[in-house]
Amino acid sequence: MTTDTAGTAPHPAHSSPPGPADRSARPRPEPGPADDERLRRWRLVLGGDSTESTGCTLTGRDAAMDGALTALYGGGGRPGGRGGSNRSAGLGASAPSVARWLGDIRTYFPSSVVQVMQRDAIDRLGLSALLLEPEMLEAVEADVHLVGTLLSLNKVMPETTKETARAVVRKVVDDLEKRLATRTRATLTGALDRSARIDRPRHHDIDWGRTIRANLKNYLPEYGTVVPERLIGYGRAAQSVKKDVILCIDQSGSMAASVVYASVFGAVLASMRTLQTRLVVFDTAVVDLTDQLDDPVDVLFGTQLGGGTDINRALAYCQSKISRPADTVVVLISDLYEGGIRDEMLKRVAAMKASGVQFVTLLALSDEGAPAYDRDHAAALGALGAPAFACTPDLFPEVMAAAIEKRPLPVPDKETHQ
Repeated sequence: MTTDTAGTAPHPAHSSPPGPADRSARPRPEPGPADDERLRRWRLVLGGDSTESTGCTLTGRDAAMDGALTALYGGGGRPGGRGGSNRSAGLGASAPSVARWLGDIRTYFPSSVVQVMQRDAIDRLGLSALLLEPEMLEAVEADVHLVGTLLSLNKVMPETTKETARAVVRKVVDDLEKRLATRTRATLTGALDRSARIDRPRHHDIDWGRTIRANLKNYLPEYGTVVPERLIGYGRAAQSVKKDVILCIDQSGSMAASVVYASVFGAVLASMRTLQTRLVVFDTAVVDLTDQLDDPVDVLFGTQLGGGTDINRALAYCQSKISRPADTVVVLISDLYEGGIRDEMLKRVAAMKASGVQFVTLLALSDEGAPAYDRDHAAALGALGAPAFACTPDLFPEVMAAAIEKRPLPVPDKETHQ
């Protein structure tokens, strides 16, 4: 029996793809809401010159958003334009218009985006001088980078602006303390407890790692276990000072965010009775701000961002303040671009470490990632057993805990670790 397949339609799996004529014959689907939203977003990204290519004209809120973006990224001058279709807006040096622009971007964009746009406006359009106006400061979204900019302007700031600037800095500092203080105190209190070893611990205070290592000679192979003849445990922290901490902070302009965070951490550490904290800032001169640690805002306004760098001179001062080397942690926060005597700097670090000081070098204390730094100096410090690495504020308590307990430091990024 035969089967006639002449009139049978081909199976879809074996059919030929449509040719060009077939495609052109098909009607184009009407654009839907998803396509409109995509075009709208591309129009906002590309600016007014893309109106014809995208076929999208902005109105209402979208036009106002585009105007705010145009003023900053359109290359036309200072921000302040509203609703224009081409990116050439600008209002010269009109501070009220810039203040209005700051209000606009806070209306149209989330806080994280506002902070980025403010930084771009300061960098791209040279708006630092306008931050000396009180009404401008009241309009900005405060963050660590803005605080750094205000500190760099501190010496030229008019008296009418200083109180407003302090209020802005106070807000940022208070927010940072709320975020960082509790975890820092908890982590370091635990580290201080564990750093005091005792030989007759209670069960929950036993340091099992050290106990096992100390009793390996008592291993019983037939039972597959170690008999712990000697127990090593963690002590309980007393109210007396257990560790001295010296924060030595480079206040050159590139370290602005690090100065802000370090000042906040310095105030938190100073509030702990079991730590004796000293805060030293330096450029080519050295200033001891320890007596202002109860108020990190006073610390910040006591700094002078910018200028040269003399790390050797700063370390010489810190070295002169060390009375208990075995119980001292020195934290140098610097990009290591030394303007002083390099060999003397390295000799001081080596001498401090030889005396028992725990020495930590942070290339940056910020959320900005790996910074620019002097790699030769970082490598030289690493060879002395003082690794240099960037550290985020959230990691700083763990770094300090490791230094207090004399454990290896939790280096976050091997590429910046020398």
